[in-house]
Amino acid sequence: MRFAELMAIGTRIETGTLEFSAEDIVRFAEKFDPQPFHLDPEAAKDFVFGGLCASGWHTAAGWMKMFLAYWAAESARLQAAGIAPPDMGPSPGFRRLQWLRPVYAGDRITYYATLQASRELASRPGTWLNTTLNEGVNQNGDLVIRFESNVLEFA
Repeated sequence: MRFAELMAIGTRIETGTLEFSAEDIVRFAEKFDPQPFHLDPEAAKDFVFGGLCASGWHTAAGWMKMFLAYWAAESARLQAAGIAPPDMGPSPGFRRLQWLRPVYAGDRITYYATLQASRELASRPGTWLNTTLNEGVNQNGDLVIRFESNVLEFA
């Protein structure tokens, strides 16, 4: 089964919700983005965001975490129904990454993926390039992250 057969172009799927705790924000920042507004709630008050907020890379990693969990469950569901899930491969990249609003401690971000296009590669018959629009929305309905990505699929 091809991914575009499983999810028609234009279909938006919810992949999961992730809560960003202060501890998680600081732990991620200590390893990957050690800026004061990601590390110290008091220091963060003096920055443009006005409080401790997650690194944009943390919110992007949250999208990947939720998508992989969704895809594992969806693959298991298909296999249980006797359907071979699409053979998804690596991503050749993304574009138009936007961090639209800060993600603060206690925010719950729900992530989505929408299939935008799917085409077979002329240079590699049997390999498809799927393009998705990916988004994260906070508990207030505000869009906090958006980007387009590509993923390879093998026949």
